[in-house]
Amino acid sequence: MIMGRGRRESEQPTHGSGIHIGGDNNAPNQNVVGRNISYVHQHAPGHGAVDTETVRGLLASFRAEVDDNESGLDHAVAVRAMTDTIAASLCMPDPRAQAGALRGVVQALPALVAGTVVEQGGEALVHAIAGWIG
Repeated sequence: MIMGRGRRESEQPTHGSGIHIGGDNNAPNQNVVGRNISYVHQHAPGHGAVDTETVRGLLASFRAEVDDNESGLDHAVAVRAMTDTIAASLCMPDPRAQAGALRGVVQALPALVAGTVVEQGGEALVHAIAGWIG
């Protein structure tokens, strides 16, 4: 007869422990390396916490990354077009007036850079824009 293995005392969930991992999300259970953890809460800085100069700096950095790695990017033309949209918005008297176009960039850019060497720069730029346009 095979008997099921009971949960050891050391495997009992502990209450009151929490892990902060950033982002806007709450998750009661996550599986990390085969372990279930509870009380995971994510949060991001409030909207509007990013200024225009931060976005400009990240844009310049990201464009340099794209230039340096163009041969390895399948969607380099589309990525460049998105950076042009961002740059054009930054040149307007009220850059946030282009919020619709910028939201489109925020939605599309992560998919274009996913798994590439410019992914981190693209993600940083997207998060900054999202915080900037609120």
